[in-house]
Amino acid sequence: MGKTAVFVLACLQQIDASEKAVRVLVICHTRELAYQIKHEFDRFAKYFQDVKCGVVYGGTPIAKDKEMLKDSCPQVLIGTPGRVLGLLREKDLKLDKLTQFVLDECDKCVDKIDMRKDVQQIFMETPKKKQVMMFSATFTAETRGLCKKFMQDPHEIRVDEESKLTLHGLLQYYCKLTEKEKNRKLNDLLDALEFNQVVIFVKSVQRATALDKLLVECNFPSIAIHSGLNQEERISRYKQFKEFQKRIMVSTDLFGRGIDIERVNIVINYDMPDESDSYLHRVGRAGRFGTKGLAITFVGSDEDAEVLKKVQERFEVNIGEMPSTIDTTSYLNA
Repeated sequence: MGKTAVFVLACLQQIDASEKAVRVLVICHTRELAYQIKHEFDRFAKYFQDVKCGVVYGGTPIAKDKEMLKDSCPQVLIGTPGRVLGLLREKDLKLDKLTQFVLDECDKCVDKIDMRKDVQQIFMETPKKKQVMMFSATFTAETRGLCKKFMQDPHEIRVDEESKLTLHGLLQYYCKLTEKEKNRKLNDLLDALEFNQVVIFVKSVQRATALDKLLVECNFPSIAIHSGLNQEERISRYKQFKEFQKRIMVSTDLFGRGIDIERVNIVINYDMPDESDSYLHRVGRAGRFGTKGLAITFVGSDEDAEVLKKVQERFEVNIGEMPSTIDTTSYLNA
């Protein structure tokens, strides 16, 4: 939806880079997203003199973060809540000069109690006079209430109505099948469909590992990403997929929010997500910025069918049963 560009450009346009102090703090819920946002800031910061950007997240030596903040403190810092709070508590990170506080995918940042507490504690350590920006593709009433606690006289800006968030140009189908039929169907789809890159979503680390192994054994260019990997390996696999070294990514919902891979034109829900929000964010990995895309969801139980029904009702979209053949031009850009 272009949320990242909104806050990246807004922050850079207003930043004061006259001294080495953190002026902009961006908080997000996953390490991969933090890495991606840092990359986006770097892309545009080269047009702004003397602006440096840094990123901090767990799973890497905190000593390197401390060294960066001491020797070459960036004006823009992106990070995950736990690591940012750790640096604050040890007095290595100072936010007294902060002018902008950004919370990306804010509903996920306040969804879990522990992460919510970390975000609130970080917010309390920032100056009262600052600009606060919070972004998400979907907002619940609870999220709105929590966000308002961070703000004085808040303004809510809706870029589009929620019911229209299903992305133009994205075909959506479902396949009704049993659990035992999933692997065969997936193989058939990957053989039959034309794709640039595919993201296949599963519900657990174990299923991600097993399915990736199966696809590799079947000679598909697959790679898996999930929370069971160490941080260095997670970023390495993200970069391999981002740089088109691998064309198929098997992922848990770790990859379902905010991650932008330009060449992804097919998303397959091997396992149905638990809720409609997750469905929306998953299929949104394809059909980015008005390009064509295809989303196929495996429905293997009554519970899966119920989630699919809720998706159609909430987002006012008709998701039909997948036909025997799909016109390639309907989901693949020329």
